[in-house]
Amino acid sequence: MLSKLRRWLREGLILVALLAGAMLLMDAWRAPQLPASFDSTPLQTLDGETVTLAALSKDEPVLLYFWASWCGVCRFTTPEVARLRSEGENVMTIALRSGSEAEVSRWLSRKGVDFPVINDANGAISRSWAISVTPTLVVMSQGRVVSTTSGWTSYWGMKLRLWWAKTF
Repeated sequence: MLSKLRRWLREGLILVALLAGAMLLMDAWRAPQLPASFDSTPLQTLDGETVTLAALSKDEPVLLYFWASWCGVCRFTTPEVARLRSEGENVMTIALRSGSEAEVSRWLSRKGVDFPVINDANGAISRSWAISVTPTLVVMSQGRVVSTTSGWTSYWGMKLRLWWAKTF
C-alpha cells in the first residue's frame, strides 16, 4: 500500500512539473512586447484622467490588465483584479474592443467592478503590444515589463507577481 502511495505521489509531482513547464512555455510564447516609448505615451482613462505607464510604475509596480467584455475567462479574472484594486494595489486596465466608453462604463456598472479603465475600442493599443489572448496581465515596474501571463490567473497568482516585482 505504501509503495502504491509513493508511486502515485511521484507521478503526481511529475504531472505538476510538466503542467508548470507547459504553462511557462505558453506564457513565453504569448508574451506581449512593450512598444517603443509606450511607457511615456499619454493614455486617457474613462474618468478623463491622463496617465502614462512610466508614471504609474515609477514608485510601485502596476498590474496592467488587458481584458474584454466579451471574454469568457475575463468573467473570472475581472472580479479578482477589482479586489486587488480595492485593497490598494496599483492597477490599470485596458478594455480591448469592448465598445464605446459608455458601453464599457455600463458593463462595469452591471458587473459591479471598479477600477481605472483605458478604452481600446479599435484594438490599436493591444495590437501595438501584440496581445493575442484575453485576459493578459502585465506587471510593470519603473517603466519596464517584469512579468506577463495570459489566460486565467488566480487572485494569489496576481498578488504574488506584484509582490515579486516589489521585492526583486
